[in-house]
Amino acid sequence: MRIVLVILAISISLLSCTSSKKEIPYTKKPFSTDFYHHTVKKLTDVIVYDIFSPPVASRIYVYPNIAAYEVLAKNDENYKSLAGQLQGLKPIPSPSSKKIDYEIAAIRAFMVVGKQLIFSENKVDEYEEELKLKYNELDIPDYIITNSFEYGDQVAAHTLAWADLDNYKQTRTFPKYTIQEEEETWQPTPPDYMEGIEPSWNKIRPLIIDSAAQFPPELPTEFDMSKNSIFYKELLEVYTTVNDLTKEQEEIAQFWDCNPFVSHHKGHAMFATKKITPGGHWIGITNIATRKANSSFIETVNAYTRVSVSLFDAFISCWDEKWRSVLVRPETLINKHIDEDWEPLLQTPPFPEYTSGHSVISAAASLALTDLYGKEFNYMDSTELEYGLKPRAFKSFIEASEEAAISRLYGGIHYMPAINNGVKQGRKVGNYIINNLETKIEK
Repeated sequence: MRIVLVILAISISLLSCTSSKKEIPYTKKPFSTDFYHHTVKKLTDVIVYDIFSPPVASRIYVYPNIAAYEVLAKNDENYKSLAGQLQGLKPIPSPSSKKIDYEIAAIRAFMVVGKQLIFSENKVDEYEEELKLKYNELDIPDYIITNSFEYGDQVAAHTLAWADLDNYKQTRTFPKYTIQEEEETWQPTPPDYMEGIEPSWNKIRPLIIDSAAQFPPELPTEFDMSKNSIFYKELLEVYTTVNDLTKEQEEIAQFWDCNPFVSHHKGHAMFATKKITPGGHWIGITNIATRKANSSFIETVNAYTRVSVSLFDAFISCWDEKWRSVLVRPETLINKHIDEDWEPLLQTPPFPEYTSGHSVISAAASLALTDLYGKEFNYMDSTELEYGLKPRAFKSFIEASEEAAISRLYGGIHYMPAINNGVKQGRKVGNYIINNLETKIEK
């Protein structure tokens, strides 16, 4: 009997210890935005490593940010849920009565969603282990971390189920583009003559804009290779501009190159350089802007979310026109009609010319940031520093977007109409999103 009583006493003591451990009071402290910035940067690094195309990369950015935003908005009356605003998105589940840390849950949701959209999942797993150690260093109780992870997982599952309905998986089985014989149509370009990227991207479900075709740009200049035609003069402008580049123009072109896969050929040897996508560059600018503005955690996530939504819909709008007009790139015509040995400064991307993707997405992203931080927001863009390019200073996001657009002429890969009309197209998309997406509630 005495043995039974001793065992019972020990059991009660252990249960009491466990209970008291779970009841350790958790005083919420300000959570550093560095945690979120580093998490987004880790996703960028994996996108670069896995070599995702610009449109696909925009998809990989947007869903994790939306998941994180929804977690935080659930706990902040000053921010409105995106459910009912983004096409097909329904309210996320509510957390249980367990105590959670919403910032930890937001990062967890971001990571779980992001992990499902990339290839190198092990790199995300490694980073998550690093995060757990940092949480422990902050003396965050284990039960808070566990509860927060559980809620993050719930929101991630909800977000991924919604993402699965955006037609992405279906487009993986759609036919590839068939090369046309007409001279005015896009042809694969050297050195790799890669097949066209994402010819069915206009079938992807947009988030805010009504459809891929909602904002069609003006028609491209009529194709005419006679020497006095407008089109030929536009072609010649590309040729002469690249041949007479100033050092500043060359630096601008290189700074905004953002080609995720640049191949280099030397004799029989070939190697590739990996870089961020154009959308990834604007995600980097968002990092810089939110840090300079000393944005709070939810303000930071809000900025990333609004920019990534703008990038996502802008790519859909742009790609709709690219694969409708299917316009030939300058390099193809210059080599055939003007100078067979001519090469553009930048490697020509493997998709049609009109409109300029950089012009469209940069215009849309710059408006999202301008709406948040104002028209006169000067900053130093160091996004490309890790790729060996020195930082560039800008007086506004609009100024940066305009430089990104004209860089495509300097690079020798776009005619001016694709740049000018691309900017107009992107601004229409960007303004529409600003006017139809409400996040922070103005009181």
